[in-house]
Amino acid sequence: MTISTDRWQLGHRSFSSRLLLGTGKYRDLSETKAAVEASGAEIITVAIRRVNLGQQGPENNLLDVLPLDRYTLLPNTAGCYSADEAVRTCRLARELLDGHNLVKLEVLGDPETLYPHVAETLKAADILVQDGFEVMVYTSDDPIVARQLEEIGCAAIMPLGSLIGSGLGVINPYNIQLIVSNARVPVLVDAGVGTASDACFAMELGITGVLMNTAVAKAENPVLMATAMRLAIESGRLAYLAGRMPRQRSAQPSSPSLGVIGS
Repeated sequence: MTISTDRWQLGHRSFSSRLLLGTGKYRDLSETKAAVEASGAEIITVAIRRVNLGQQGPENNLLDVLPLDRYTLLPNTAGCYSADEAVRTCRLARELLDGHNLVKLEVLGDPETLYPHVAETLKAADILVQDGFEVMVYTSDDPIVARQLEEIGCAAIMPLGSLIGSGLGVINPYNIQLIVSNARVPVLVDAGVGTASDACFAMELGITGVLMNTAVAKAENPVLMATAMRLAIESGRLAYLAGRMPRQRSAQPSSPSLGVIGS
């Protein structure tokens, strides 16, 4: 198996890249374009309430540099604090994008932690699924909540690795593994990745992919970091597929102990 043949399914769509990249916080559209290209990402996420996709006029339209015939757009509900707000935002995205129904649901609990508001997330997910949306959902790392969201019909579960923009990496890998082991839909870590080793570690847990933004956009060299993240995602995925050696409490010689010359 090679990375190019190791594809994953999201509903009826198929992808080879397991890195999903946000488009906020870059210096300008040219840097956004260069970073996305370096990352190899096929899915790019955009905050409908903050990014111009044509609704604010022709100037600085993101789609001029990231065309829809090359990338799969993932509109998100960043900045929403209630189910009603999130649902309205998704419906606006569908109007703007000619019926596009793939969305990332994100309902926040407060502006300090940006932690997901679980009750409002569940409510919004149910409404959106019933309304025909394919919902990729940002949530806590609670395995029970993850199961409820899958039962509602979400297309992908996206537990946070740590707080949005924190760069702390995956701080509760055991819960992530519990979610993965019970899920029948893709599980992607969303939020908290800070550098390439965080992304590699997340992939070694067996998740489907990683969504990130700040780790790339706020790096000293975003394009170089995007390249590092692409390689880290690929490395972590291959390591997971290879199966790591068992952990041992004692040293084990790396060469045979029998048949040693002179013994």
